[in-house]
Amino acid sequence: MSNARDRMVARAAREIQPGMVVNLGIGLPTKVVNYLAPDFPVCLHTENGLTGIGPTLPPDEADRNLIDAGGAYVSTIPGSAFFDSATSFALVRSGRLDLTMLGAFQVAANGDLANWKIPGKFSPGVGGGIELAQKARRVAVLTTHTDRAGNSKLKEQCTLPLTAQACVARIFTDMAVIDVGPYGFSLVETAEGVTVAEVIDATDAQLYVPDTQPPNF
Repeated sequence: MSNARDRMVARAAREIQPGMVVNLGIGLPTKVVNYLAPDFPVCLHTENGLTGIGPTLPPDEADRNLIDAGGAYVSTIPGSAFFDSATSFALVRSGRLDLTMLGAFQVAANGDLANWKIPGKFSPGVGGGIELAQKARRVAVLTTHTDRAGNSKLKEQCTLPLTAQACVARIFTDMAVIDVGPYGFSLVETAEGVTVAEVIDATDAQLYVPDTQPPNF
């Protein structure tokens, strides 16, 4: 990953508080585990049937039977538990997740999330994302601020098929930390070397900016 993405993932890891039950979604969120201290008291969940997730491992060190929902090789920790998909999604649907971190193609200013389908491109389906986004107590998104063509992923309204409506509370990008509130997007922090003006220019929606210079991460 680039330094900007490293900083984004490391900053997102600081959102996790001791004692939480946290789901790390496919893509950038699965890398958050590598920025948590080995003895950090958190219960990490992956919807394919594991709680208690340790750092990801290279193939030559991994147990090939242990993968997260994105297919990365993961490790276990003392207290890890394995279960079937029915049990896993019972945890999700019953509201036991304090936080889920998901990737995104687009996020709207009202918190709508689109992260499963780009028309014309292959998608395996919405999968567990729709329930994670609806049922977790708090939803955070990790994504690059713009796509490969330079188009903003932070929109006034999503133009891609929705995963869930009005679900996102906070967004971590390679440029900024942005909250989603009653009035839309609010700038919380900027990445090192990124100006407020650059974040505004890269956001396709009204962005509320604090009166004082926001802190860096």
